[in-house]
Amino acid sequence: MRDQKIPGHNRWHPDIPAANSVRPGDEFRIECRDWTDCQIGDNNSANDVRDVDLRQCHMLSGPIRVQGAEPGDLLIVDILDLGPIQHTGQVAGEGWGYTGVFAKSNGGSFLTDYYPDALKAVWNFHGQQATSRHLPGVRYTGITHPGLFGTAPSADLLDRWNRREQALIDTDPDRVPPLALPPEPGGALAGHASGDDAERIAREGARTVPPREHGGNQDIKNFSRGSRVFLPVFVEGANLSVGDLHFSQGDGEITFCGAIEMGGFIDFHVDLIKDGMAKYGVTTNPVFMPGNVEPRYSEFISFVGISVDPHDDTNLYMDATTAYRRACLNGIEYLKKFGYTGEQAYLLLGSAPVEGRISGIVDIPNACCTLYLPTAIFDFDVRPTADGPRTADRGQCAVTS
Repeated sequence: MRDQKIPGHNRWHPDIPAANSVRPGDEFRIECRDWTDCQIGDNNSANDVRDVDLRQCHMLSGPIRVQGAEPGDLLIVDILDLGPIQHTGQVAGEGWGYTGVFAKSNGGSFLTDYYPDALKAVWNFHGQQATSRHLPGVRYTGITHPGLFGTAPSADLLDRWNRREQALIDTDPDRVPPLALPPEPGGALAGHASGDDAERIAREGARTVPPREHGGNQDIKNFSRGSRVFLPVFVEGANLSVGDLHFSQGDGEITFCGAIEMGGFIDFHVDLIKDGMAKYGVTTNPVFMPGNVEPRYSEFISFVGISVDPHDDTNLYMDATTAYRRACLNGIEYLKKFGYTGEQAYLLLGSAPVEGRISGIVDIPNACCTLYLPTAIFDFDVRPTADGPRTADRGQCAVTS
C-alpha cells in the first residue's frame, strides 16, 4: 500500500488524514490488503511467518471521515458484505489465505511455551468453504469477518494507551515475547501525512495489535455479514479504519496469526446516534449485534480446561486464561490420536469455527472453560468409539528451515 495514491496506515493517531469522506446513511466498499501487507506467500515453508516484520502490521484502509460525527456520538457500522477477491493470484485473498503461528521470539502465540517455532498452513477457497493441503481431512464453511476496525483515538486517549502499556512493559521489560508493543517509528505508515506530521505520527502512534476502547483488533468472529456495531466516537469525523480480514477463525484466534488471513473487500453502511455514548452508557468499548449468516453446525466434540497450570501442577485462582489454554491443549492431544501432528492440530483449532466459552467462573478455585469443535468439518468420524481413533498419516504443516 506504499505505492497507492493514498497509502494505508498501520498506527492509531488522531492526526492521520482522512482518506475519504462519507455521509450518515451512505453505503460504500473498502478494499484491504492482508494484515501483514503481503509478507506471506503461498508456499510450503514457514520462514516467511518466522521473519514477519511486525512493525508493518496491521495494514489498515482508511481513515474514512463520517460527516457530522462528533466526540460523544455512537457510530453505527453495518457490515453488509465481505469476502476474498474473486480470482486466483499471488496475493493472500486472491483464491487463498493462510494461518500462522508466530515464533516466540517474534510475537509468540497463546500456546507459545508449547509451540515456540513458526508454523503455517495455506488454505484454498471454494466459494464459502476452505481446504488446506497442510491439514488434510478437513473442509469447512468460513465465518468471514474483519478482525480489526475502529475509530481514531483522541490525543488524550492515545496518551492514556501509551502511558499504561509502557507501565505494563516496565514490570518485565526483558520478557520474550514482550508484554506489549510500544510506539515504534520504524515501519510506520501514516496514510498521506507527510513531513513533520508523518514523523510525529510515527513517533507517537499506538501499535494496532491489541483491542482498545475504540474497537481495534478485537478478532471477534461474529462480526460477520449482517452485524451492526456501535463504535464510540472520540474525534470529529470519527475516522473509521478497517483491515485484517478473515475468511474464518476460531474463538480466541489462539495462534495469534490464527485466522485464515486474507485480503479482500468489505461493504459498510454507516449512521450516527448523536450523543449516543451518554444515552446508552457506552463510555468505552463497542457494543454489537451479531449477524445471522454463520454456518450452523449441530454436533460438537468439546474439550474442558480448568485453571491448573500443567507445567508444574499449580492451582491458579479463577484464571480463565489458563483454563482456556488447558482446553486447547486437551483438544490438540485428542486430535494427535487421529494422525495430526500437534502443530497441525494447533493451526486447525485457531482457524476452524470453534466456539470458546467460559463455562464456570464461580466455583473457587477453578475457572472452567470449554472448546467446542464441530465434528462435521472432518471427512472421518472424530467421535470416541469402542474401536478407537481412526489414525492415518496426515502429513505436516509448513515449518521453518
